[in-house]
Amino acid sequence: MSFLARRLTTTPRLLGASRAFSASARRDIAKITLRRQTFAATPEIKATSTGKEVIQYSVASNDGPADNRRTSWFRVATFAEEGPRRDYLTSLPKGSTVFVEGDAVMSTYTDAEGKMRSSLRIYQRNLEVLRRGTPSE
Repeated sequence: MSFLARRLTTTPRLLGASRAFSASARRDIAKITLRRQTFAATPEIKATSTGKEVIQYSVASNDGPADNRRTSWFRVATFAEEGPRRDYLTSLPKGSTVFVEGDAVMSTYTDAEGKMRSSLRIYQRNLEVLRRGTPSE
């Protein structure tokens, strides 16, 4: 029996098999990975309506050749408790290059002029600093 015939005879058995790849419950959330993105500004700590503090920052993504470059901006938020991780994140200066993994959430709202707008927010799950920017004086 040829290799291809053996593969075809084993495929139906594999198609019927199911395997759990995660012990956690399934959630309908879009995941996003932002690689080699640049901090637009130093992260800021803000209070939510419930009084919990959230760290917010924006990252820029450039696409295309230098003479026709487009920049996309992504707003990122994370809930980091007080401590070394939070202090490190809030000390990252503008221009730092990062790798961000998170949950993407799209929302719609009406702006001050009455127009419907959409907003994409990323809730950070993982952050790796690839290059720390130099603080501006």
